[in-house]
Amino acid sequence: MKPEARSPGELGFERIVYEKSGPRATITLNHPERLNAFDFQMLRELARACEDASWDDEIRVVVLTGAGRAFCVGADLKSWGDEYLGNPDGYWKWFGAFKDAHDRLREIGKPTLARVNGIAVGGGNELQMACDLAVMAEGAFIRHVGLEHGSVPAGGATQWLPIFVGDRRAREIIYMCEEIPAAQAMEWGLVNWVVPPGELDAKVDEVVEKLATKLPTATRYAKQQLNFWRDLAWHGTVGHARDWLALSMLSEETQGAVRRFLARDSSKEGG
Repeated sequence: MKPEARSPGELGFERIVYEKSGPRATITLNHPERLNAFDFQMLRELARACEDASWDDEIRVVVLTGAGRAFCVGADLKSWGDEYLGNPDGYWKWFGAFKDAHDRLREIGKPTLARVNGIAVGGGNELQMACDLAVMAEGAFIRHVGLEHGSVPAGGATQWLPIFVGDRRAREIIYMCEEIPAAQAMEWGLVNWVVPPGELDAKVDEVVEKLATKLPTATRYAKQQLNFWRDLAWHGTVGHARDWLALSMLSEETQGAVRRFLARDSSKEGG
């Protein structure tokens, strides 16, 4: 056995679509009926796809995107609300899968590009921030809502937003829970480029083509150096966040907020 890349079809993914074409690998979060909210299976598949791309010497760039009208809206509360509320040990294990997917994506050793085709909320924004670069469609927005829904965005946002946008803006995003439109996201440094939806793929292709010409070993080490502040913030806090968030599954505040959200979600589906 050795670390060897495989054909995407051999991996049997269900929650993501994994494709390779020339120097590019594309990972598409594929749960559009839930706006690509991630469950345990999606996180495990994302981690495995990132691992495979890291092993494939033909791949020079990895693109992360979402199916349908959203990029990703974070954790699928519907899939784990009943299972993990009141169950801190179970949530701790789930968060381990979330952390592993993040680590695999950040440590892929190749440039990563987020193709933000739609809204990126909570953990969805954390996934796009875990990428090196981001192209965002006009009309999309970024938002964090954890303080309204019984969580704390400590899976990337509290670590990285101050690095991306500065301390005061990071606090505004997390405390206010307001939408950050695409143009503002670019102005603040949350994404690199904003284009009309019809031009999104052309811009992604342009960026991929330029990245693919760079020397792979030099690029990998440049990425390692550039990740210094992100990694320092991440590794210094994520273990504590994992335990605190797990214990918060016991609190009345968290349980009440999640159940109210799920009740509203169910009423929307019923209506």
